[in-house]
Amino acid sequence: MNDPRVPHGQGGETLLFLTDDQLRQGIEAMFFAYRGFTADPDRILADISYGRAHHRALHFINGAPGTTVNNLLRILGVTKQSLNRVLRTLIEDGLVESRVGRADKRERHLFLTEEGRALERRLSDAQRARMRDAYRTAGPEAVSGFKKVLEAMMDSELRRQYHALREGRND
Repeated sequence: MNDPRVPHGQGGETLLFLTDDQLRQGIEAMFFAYRGFTADPDRILADISYGRAHHRALHFINGAPGTTVNNLLRILGVTKQSLNRVLRTLIEDGLVESRVGRADKRERHLFLTEEGRALERRLSDAQRARMRDAYRTAGPEAVSGFKKVLEAMMDSELRRQYHALREGRND
């Protein structure tokens, strides 16, 4: 019988007994992967003096046209002041449109303009290409495992928000 504490397998480790060094390597891989994942959009954003907060806002507004400011606050987990600063810039630059709610006049519903959709598409196309290449290289089992790992890293509230977003709910 194999001793589960002894590294083995293609990756050189068992999943139940990862060493601190193996976990550190995983953390470092996440940092470098994130740098790669954000590098192309960062270059595009730098040319127009925007940052990652602008990209995140554009991404989630595009995914849920008409989302409210409060829903975007929940999704992004930022302060109202921080989001308002980003939205103000995006609105002034003609990338986002804010509409007063029909049922509740206090609500503001957010939509990308055509120019906003074009910028979001440029940013996301770069990331989709990188993800597509990585997924092809890793193969379907690795993709499934990667998604499981990412979801397992979310606490229950974040996982609930993620699933609500995937299902098109604004809760």
